[in-house]
Amino acid sequence: MLTTMALAPSSNAALVNYSQDFEALNRADASALANDGWRAFANVYNSDKTFYRDYGVIVAPNGGAGFSTITAIQGNQQLTSFNDYTNADHGNGKWIEAFVFQQQTIGASDAGSIWNFTFDVKQGDQMPDSSSNAFLRTVNNGLDITSVSILNTTAFGTDWNTRTLTLEIDNSHVGQLLQFGFSSTATNYTPSGMLYDNITFSSTPAVPIPGAVWLMMSGLIGLVGMARRSKS
Repeated sequence: MLTTMALAPSSNAALVNYSQDFEALNRADASALANDGWRAFANVYNSDKTFYRDYGVIVAPNGGAGFSTITAIQGNQQLTSFNDYTNADHGNGKWIEAFVFQQQTIGASDAGSIWNFTFDVKQGDQMPDSSSNAFLRTVNNGLDITSVSILNTTAFGTDWNTRTLTLEIDNSHVGQLLQFGFSSTATNYTPSGMLYDNITFSSTPAVPIPGAVWLMMSGLIGLVGMARRSKS
């Protein structure tokens, strides 16, 4: 049920690295996640999983009963992503799909690059009849998902696990939005919390060709040239 949500691109800016371990964010500040660029969105589905409605993108809350909060486990801070329990549709047998995410605009200089979304994940208070995902994806101006890398995090246990999602950017993505973050789906107020920490979003650097390889290639080119001259 992972569907799309987006804000219109404001410019054709290039993607930039992002890193967050949540230690420097103020857990008491309701705007802490919003000030760090986190956003939230939700879709609502009927009991048969057919689409019912959505509601627009908002800044991600910190605290309260909807979407997200900064928590502290054993002295360290992390992001807890969960469902939107402020939505009364929970009690009407409907399913809520809630998203917490970062968003950037893909620039022309990003074509040909590979981007990695790395994070630590562990179980929060998630219960059966709820599920969770991590995602890295691109969205076009028509708000359609054009490429996606997704990981179901529902079955992760109480130990931290590190995972990476990877996506390659090509010319068709230029001007589109790139989004990375987390989602949860739940009904009837079922707990759905998952913990995420040590988040990084970065490009895979090009692998430099060692000098010895360049010398070998130059030598081969030279030999080919000599062979051609001999035949002539």
